[in-house]
Amino acid sequence: MQQWLDHQGLPGSGLSLEVEFISGGASNEAWLLRRGDALLVMRKPPRRIPPGRNESMIREFRVLSALQGTDVPHPRVFGLCTDPEVLGANFYVMEYVDGWSCMNRTGWPPPFDSDLEARRGLAWELVDGIARLARVDWKAAGLADFGRPDGFHERQVDRWLHLLSQVQFRPIPGLEEAASWLRGYRPRHYVPGILHGDYQFANVMFAHGAPARLVAIVDWEMATVGDPLLDLGWVLMTWPDPDEDRAHSGYVDYTGMPTRSELAARYASLSGRPVEEIDYYIILGRFKMAIVLEQGYAAWSRGTADNPKMALFGDIVLTMARKAAELARTTPLGRKPWY
Repeated sequence: MQQWLDHQGLPGSGLSLEVEFISGGASNEAWLLRRGDALLVMRKPPRRIPPGRNESMIREFRVLSALQGTDVPHPRVFGLCTDPEVLGANFYVMEYVDGWSCMNRTGWPPPFDSDLEARRGLAWELVDGIARLARVDWKAAGLADFGRPDGFHERQVDRWLHLLSQVQFRPIPGLEEAASWLRGYRPRHYVPGILHGDYQFANVMFAHGAPARLVAIVDWEMATVGDPLLDLGWVLMTWPDPDEDRAHSGYVDYTGMPTRSELAARYASLSGRPVEEIDYYIILGRFKMAIVLEQGYAAWSRGTADNPKMALFGDIVLTMARKAAELARTTPLGRKPWY
């Protein structure tokens, strides 16, 4: 590992390497690399490498490289390793970002724990991040062949149900109802762009102190070129409004935060994309999340996953599928694109 770092010309050449585990989400891991005063971060798959995870490292590195020079907050990347002789898996090295993540603490840090106006700023910054991402010229950034934007919406239901069929071991009520509704709906204003794919508070970092400032969007393993509005739907699909329980609706306290409609309006203003059909993206987001998390929960149930967090996915899957179906029942089918 140290020899590979030296060959990349990274800081700290010749100094001893210290490695410290930072975090392991439900998928990949982040490790702090210290050589003298130089700090870097390595991103790699878990010890038991799921199918396709080595390839996702290459995709993450590529999209982060493409974002350099844009106004999208992200960590700079320095090197990608695809030689299994080094660590046994693909990995890449990026800059160390001095900031904080809500996933590494039990609550909002000061002053966001008590200053509700400052806390609102976290929400605005969160949405601004994907609004900026939606404006990136993905072809000019070198991502013309990164995804398959043509037919993006037509593929979604069958693609995710196919992935589910490979691991499904229990019924998931509401999923087929949501799938049927999604097959009958096509957004009227689809304009391809870069899609993070798992955008939420868990996958961003903020600068220390107020006012809120987003310093990095991380964990790009589900990134592609598709419909960026799905990132907004992903944020809003679990976002509680003031008339709902805001303190216990997720892994953060939403008390004092903007409403869903305020966030959608903010996104529309900065991105230039219409948000009138956001219910479609929320339904698709819940449908997709249910299947993504069921893959992890199935792996945990089979004993083929190391991360104990996956044991918590079981109930979340059922909730997401149920809520997707409930919203579909109250949302009229939109017009087909050819009308």
